[in-house]
Amino acid sequence: MDEEQIARLQDSPLGDTYYRGPVVMRGSMIPKDTTSGNLLRRDDRTDWLHMDPWRVLRIQAEFVDGFGALAEVGPAVTVFGSARTQRSDPSYKAARRMGRLLAERGIATITGGGPGVMEAANRGASLAGGKSIGLGIELPHEQGLNSYVNLGMTFRYFFVRKTMFVKYSSGVIVCPGGFGTLDEMFEVLTLVQTHKVTTMPIVLFDRQYWQGLFDWIQGTLQERGMISSIDPGLITLTDDPDEAVEYATHFIDR
Repeated sequence: MDEEQIARLQDSPLGDTYYRGPVVMRGSMIPKDTTSGNLLRRDDRTDWLHMDPWRVLRIQAEFVDGFGALAEVGPAVTVFGSARTQRSDPSYKAARRMGRLLAERGIATITGGGPGVMEAANRGASLAGGKSIGLGIELPHEQGLNSYVNLGMTFRYFFVRKTMFVKYSSGVIVCPGGFGTLDEMFEVLTLVQTHKVTTMPIVLFDRQYWQGLFDWIQGTLQERGMISSIDPGLITLTDDPDEAVEYATHFIDR
């Protein structure tokens, strides 16, 4: 910023100009305190623990911890699916096989670390001697990471956790699930569609479960011009866990 620009900033009808780092404040927005004064002030209050600047540090710490924990995992596939799936459910058995098949290929399995489908995939991977990764989320009703995770981390923030899923996965298998699974699936679809990530295979397992949604995507969304004609091709549907793994690892095998 040159002297002329500084002069224009200072010559304001709102009165004096105050700078706090990159922030410019004038008039009634000028604070009564200073950054250094706040730092050195002795204060027994703990309100600052719940303020946004402190949250930013916690968010930063989660990114650092996540990158540090997962940086050397190697090739991996994420398996999404419901925490409510029972062990007797065919989806549980299929996800367990997916985890085992991934381990046999030397590919890590990443899940949300919870019960249901997530436990199944972790179980298959860990019992086959593979890397079984669980990225949990801090929620009131969650019971923590399942016992088949051999590398795990629990996050406070969904968006940090989803970054880890995408950053360290080369493919995604989406088993039947609810709102959380749909959120994760559409997050990945959006990133691939907008080229924010390199091409990533996205497999929906269980045709009967997903066909209605896929028909709506191909029908309503495409017909009304909300997506392009090539966008449905980002998704592959299958009823075969072996085929799901084959497709999800397509670019890893290459």
